[in-house]
Amino acid sequence: GQEGGEVASQCVVDTFAGFSDRLDRDRDGTWPDAVDPARSREENYLAACTALAQRTLRVRRVGKLKEMASTVVALAVGERWAAVAHVGDSRLYRLREGRLESLTRDHSLIEELRAAGREPPGNPANLRHLITRALGTENAEPTLQRLETQPGDIFLLCSDGLYEPLGPEVLKEQLRASSAQAACDALVSAAYEAGGRDNITAVVLRVAV
Repeated sequence: GQEGGEVASQCVVDTFAGFSDRLDRDRDGTWPDAVDPARSREENYLAACTALAQRTLRVRRVGKLKEMASTVVALAVGERWAAVAHVGDSRLYRLREGRLESLTRDHSLIEELRAAGREPPGNPANLRHLITRALGTENAEPTLQRLETQPGDIFLLCSDGLYEPLGPEVLKEQLRASSAQAACDALVSAAYEAGGRDNITAVVLRVAV
């Protein structure tokens, strides 16, 4: 909601893409931080991307952009493992054998209260946009998870402007479209038609059968 949000999100996308291009050109090139041997290559890749994006945003937070920040959710799929990293309230969903599951837990005040065994006071809807982590801020630590994939899995990476107005049943219905591109188009259109006002972003990935 702060000025420069679109600049921050573009910086994040450009940073992730730039590091990916570097690895494509030189798979054994130098990484920006020490690689954690306990993590998979995909987890280390996402950790590096989020760290680079954080540094880029911190440098550019000056003047009118001094409060800019961005949430992020990213999925890396390798030969043996997949991994997800997220900061904020952008989410990763997986549709497997007809069951839709959110694989990320929002970095939000509501979720922190629930994790502590407390229910949010008053109307929880009034607190749903109070996030506790974002790239560009002092609290930008990503949550990293290693995932196993199965043939036929469908993954949806999306912003709150998409999942909030639609809900899980509509997400599940639209993800069953004939192709990943068709599912993306249908989801974005449905979110607009449902009155979505925030950033509406969707990426769909299908694991080949």
